[in-house]
Amino acid sequence: MSGANSVTSNQETLHKDLEEVVRKYARTTFLRPIADHTREAFAEVETFVEKFYGKNGDPVPAQGRDDMVSGVTNAIRDGAPGANAETAPRAVILDSGCGTGESTIHIARRFPGIPVIGIDKSCARLNKAGNPSQTAGEDVPANAFWIRAELLDFWRLALDYVKACKWTIPYHAVYYPNPWPKQSEATRRFHMHPIFPTLLALGKTIELRTNWEIYAREFAEAARIVFDERAEAGMTTKTGMTIKCESFDPITPETAFERKYKEARQTLWRAIIKKSKLN
Repeated sequence: MSGANSVTSNQETLHKDLEEVVRKYARTTFLRPIADHTREAFAEVETFVEKFYGKNGDPVPAQGRDDMVSGVTNAIRDGAPGANAETAPRAVILDSGCGTGESTIHIARRFPGIPVIGIDKSCARLNKAGNPSQTAGEDVPANAFWIRAELLDFWRLALDYVKACKWTIPYHAVYYPNPWPKQSEATRRFHMHPIFPTLLALGKTIELRTNWEIYAREFAEAARIVFDERAEAGMTTKTGMTIKCESFDPITPETAFERKYKEARQTLWRAIIKKSKLN
């Protein structure tokens, strides 16, 4: 573990085309057909969310737990569109690119009253989700759920639910994505891809983690560019978002990557995007 390689790149600062590319995609809509297997996966998630909240919109209580917080109550408190006791969108948290699912467990324990959906495209990685080494002898949280799906397609389906006031996403984790460090690969990075406006629209708080400072800084700057573009178009206000990029030292690593990089004494970075209101 201590021999983990750091990111090597022929790019020493923010990509020279970052603003041009991000502004172009901020003005367009990503229209690639959605894969059938991701539609089926999304339907499974929808079923899990429905069962978790039950008929009255409140979480189904866990055995012996009396401190659950209703995702619906959170939605009302945070001003979700049309939120009231009967019509509030249901709060759902996304853990995108969850890998073996360890992060999903940590997030589910932090938000026990909200379903947390771990999404990854690798069946081999997801087969390790919830194993004893991840749970430290405890049960898998009842609000944790894993699904195999294509992220770009899943995000678009989730955004449809957000826009329809069926879901609200208070927190979206994007921990340790592939940084595509070569300059020639830059448009594969989430923030230089047509999907980025969809990603930004999905959650009230979006947290990206990485061991490559440039990736975190680019992600934060790309968010600022999209936000400025929306403000210029009259779609939002200048005071509606805060953006932070910083190094951090986790006391308890939440992913295998985080543990590996910490043990290798590499500096870890995160970009945190917070919006004033839930979508």
